[in-house]
Amino acid sequence: MSGTGTARMSYQSAREVEVVVTGIGLALPGVAKYGDLLGPLPGEGGFDPATGLLGREMRHKDRASRLALRAAESALQDAALTDDQASFTGVADSAAVVVSTNLGNADSVCAAIDTITREGVRGLSPLGLPQTSSNVIAGWVAIRYRLRGPNLTVCNGVTSGLDAIAWARNLIVAGRTEAAVVIGVEPATDVATKVLGAQSTDAAIAVVLEPADAAAQRGARPRATIAGYARARDVAEAMTTAGVTEEQSVGLWLGSEADAGADQPLAATRRIDLESRLGPLSGALGVLQCAAAAAHLESDAPGNVVATAGGPRHDAAAALLLTPSPTTRRSTQEPGEHP
Repeated sequence: MSGTGTARMSYQSAREVEVVVTGIGLALPGVAKYGDLLGPLPGEGGFDPATGLLGREMRHKDRASRLALRAAESALQDAALTDDQASFTGVADSAAVVVSTNLGNADSVCAAIDTITREGVRGLSPLGLPQTSSNVIAGWVAIRYRLRGPNLTVCNGVTSGLDAIAWARNLIVAGRTEAAVVIGVEPATDVATKVLGAQSTDAAIAVVLEPADAAAQRGARPRATIAGYARARDVAEAMTTAGVTEEQSVGLWLGSEADAGADQPLAATRRIDLESRLGPLSGALGVLQCAAAAAHLESDAPGNVVATAGGPRHDAAAALLLTPSPTTRRSTQEPGEHP
């Protein structure tokens, strides 16, 4: 799903269903756990693409799909939705997969075009053709865990990750799904680097969203509540429409101050620009911001979290408001550490 319109988009009125984050998984070099996103990045540890993208189940898959599968595996395990054989234990018929990526399989598409140019269509490999599908990443995750609910890919540019969180939340509120795996992924490929104008970094982040009551029934620990979202012409309008007010206690703002502009209506205790730390994240940005927000809300730090993406340099802006869940049980582990 793609779009470039700047019409106001929000779900503030749908408050009767509380949607929470119950699982988080990373496949991100140099970041071992999502709690690391709040402080100086260790720069070591975390996911190793040289070894983590190998294995029988990784064969005949593009790089972005392999990264997404690793992140999804960690997130579902973190949410206690897989068994000892890494099989999904939830209601597979109503479990959704929503992927955010702008350049995920661009290298596969370019390679196919090059092959056709040199050899014609007969030169294409049947094993490689699925990699050229725009929904291949979401498809592989659904196949791996036999998830038969809604399955879609969002590619809205810089707001894509936050948009994917919003679409997954809407699916739950509408009763279309009982759980959603949201994945933001961008691979480190030559094509991605050329498009972004900077060295790309392998980045895959997955979060599991569920209705709060369903999470409570199965004893899951909610990390954060998705409280508001909006996509608008600029950051200030998006934040206002998402429900961010001057009276609110905002402990963390995840976004670029340059994109927000001078009129942003937000006085946050702390601001973190993840792209300034990690480099271009494109479609992975918003989902990574969601993971960082959960780490903040799990800690003793006060205030809500606002994540923003886009602004004057882009065709739109998006804002996501995350708050602590009333049923959140403080973890005895460090924020972002998997059980």
